[in-house]
Amino acid sequence: MKVVLSTLALAAFSGAAAAQAFPTKPMRIIVPFAPGGATDVLARTFGGEMQKHWGQTVVVENKPGAGGNIGAEAGAKAAPDGYTLTLVAHGFMSVNPHVYKNLGYDSVRDFAPVTQLVDAPLLLVVNPNVPIKSVREFVDYAKANPGKLVIGNGGAGTAQHLAGELLTSMAGIKALHVPYKGSAPATTDLLGGQTQAQLDNMVTFVSHVKAGKLRPLGVSSAKRAALFPDVPTIAEAGVPGYESGTWYGVTAAGGTPADVVAKINAELVRIMKQPEIAQKLADMGLVPVGSSPEQFGAFIRAQRELAGKLVKQAGLPQQ
Repeated sequence: MKVVLSTLALAAFSGAAAAQAFPTKPMRIIVPFAPGGATDVLARTFGGEMQKHWGQTVVVENKPGAGGNIGAEAGAKAAPDGYTLTLVAHGFMSVNPHVYKNLGYDSVRDFAPVTQLVDAPLLLVVNPNVPIKSVREFVDYAKANPGKLVIGNGGAGTAQHLAGELLTSMAGIKALHVPYKGSAPATTDLLGGQTQAQLDNMVTFVSHVKAGKLRPLGVSSAKRAALFPDVPTIAEAGVPGYESGTWYGVTAAGGTPADVVAKINAELVRIMKQPEIAQKLADMGLVPVGSSPEQFGAFIRAQRELAGKLVKQAGLPQQ
């Protein structure tokens, strides 16, 4: 018995020592979308700060495709040691389990939640060449041209896709929803006129709106966004009761030691509290959260359950 207890004590000490020393080698953050979108910006912002503070290289690895499923599966199947993190989003963690028949991961079982980084209201924009200057005109245009209004999104089953489907459903209009491998390529086509509208994260559109290259119509949250105080909510501007949005966080692979997860959590929360980082998030229209691993785990489970109800309400087909 003494030998067994001594072995267990040694194992516990070794685990604690490993967590205390973490990290001792380069890390990577998997982003399940193309470069340039909100997930990519967040990963590079926090990864850069982690690298400076810990003195270890932090590589951002973009793995786009299948509405985030490809990158999510890679993160879920990574070694459970904390050296591979995944920048997770509402779409593939909450929505995709109800949209895709055969996922290569389970958004609850296969991940170790670290923290929810931010909440992210969405912004509805159109190409200025389209004769639409308000949410009401958006609805009227779609009704006058059923099925001809093309709305791009960051991928099938993403929160942006679901938000767009919910918008057209609640407004009683028909539009063509076109999925891309991320928000950045979707925005490129919107700027080029291949699509007419897009509902996405504010960070995706800020510079284009300021340059007059995109026209903002409404925000998806219940209240107006501080970043665009003159832009009404979609609900107040023509679609009563409409509210949607997304969120982003960080996970490690399921089975990662709790001490390691706690250390990563503390580092991310520390970064989030830095004035320059807080200001950068605000400038992107993002609302900092910084939850504990336990809180984030409960949040993911609740969001997945809620998304299931919204998927049925929007009538999204399984893929």
